[in-house]
Amino acid sequence: MPTEFISVTFPNASTELKPVPNASIDPDYLARYAKALDDYEFNYTLVPYDSSSYDPFTIGATIAAATKKLKIIIALRPNTLYPTVAAKALATLDQLSRGRAVVHLIAGGSDAEQAREGDFLDKEQRYGRLEEYIQILRRAWASSEPFDFDGKYFQFKQFSNKVRPVNGSTIPVSVGGSSDEAYRIGGSLADIFGLWGEPLKETKQQIDRIYAEAEKAGRSDRPRIWVTFRPIGAESEELAWDKAHRTLDALKTHRANGVGKVPASAPPPQNVGSQRLLDIAAKGEVQDRGLWYPTVTATNARGASTALVGSWQTISDSILDYVELGCELISIRGYDNFNDAVDYGRYVVPSVHEEIKKRAESAPAA
Repeated sequence: MPTEFISVTFPNASTELKPVPNASIDPDYLARYAKALDDYEFNYTLVPYDSSSYDPFTIGATIAAATKKLKIIIALRPNTLYPTVAAKALATLDQLSRGRAVVHLIAGGSDAEQAREGDFLDKEQRYGRLEEYIQILRRAWASSEPFDFDGKYFQFKQFSNKVRPVNGSTIPVSVGGSSDEAYRIGGSLADIFGLWGEPLKETKQQIDRIYAEAEKAGRSDRPRIWVTFRPIGAESEELAWDKAHRTLDALKTHRANGVGKVPASAPPPQNVGSQRLLDIAAKGEVQDRGLWYPTVTATNARGASTALVGSWQTISDSILDYVELGCELISIRGYDNFNDAVDYGRYVVPSVHEEIKKRAESAPAA
């Protein structure tokens, strides 16, 4: 499979560098941002989920209407939508977008966040529910006959789905995480497995775990690996590092003033992925070529927070290191959302594709 690039959708011009309090959806900005991703050859955009934020399906349909090629990854928590309803909603979006729907399922990494929408299962139970959810989605998309389901978390009789995916009998399913249960369920059931930006050694260890679970489950294929970075780039190393330190200062200032994504008094993160990032950050600010961890500690490792700093060439070379490991899906989003996406589209995406093509052409001779 080819190397593909992912961005994240933003509904307005508010950024982590210049947050706009209580900003609402700006339809013109959303369409402009999505069209830019299409124009600059991004392959996917992730529509994130938060208990206090916008409905991803409505945002996703808006993106589909504004673009021609961009695939839309809907982030979905199983506690928020019954799986039979989700199967129809995703297949509906798939038809509206002519086969461009993907779903990223989130088991839930924070008890407090889950409780805000009435979910009081513990972590082990949430992953058990996620496993059933994937099974139901797959069967709902593939089955031409009504079927029953009698699981621990979901039960129904004679569900019949007439809303079919465009490309065959399924829609790509993505899972992420760094816990044993995440590896097991993602490795055995997911089409895509999402990782946050860790050093090459640790990333390779996680990929091996995922592949081992796929083999244990008897799969003939393996999940495609998705890895996420927050690149901070410029024309030269010096300019890039100056920009990185300005970015870090802004993140710290906003958090101290209560306008950042994470309150200054936020407790340590509960999910294993964030804990891993903080542990790596404690070992040193810079890992490998330019993997930079002060942005992790400045945001309490909330979500994808590992920066990748350097010239555009350094960033491209660093991404290629992960491609060599087997990461086929590269998620890159910055701190100045629209402008960073344009810069990546100009200087990173084509550079990585060009180098991959050169290596492929020279491989037989070598």
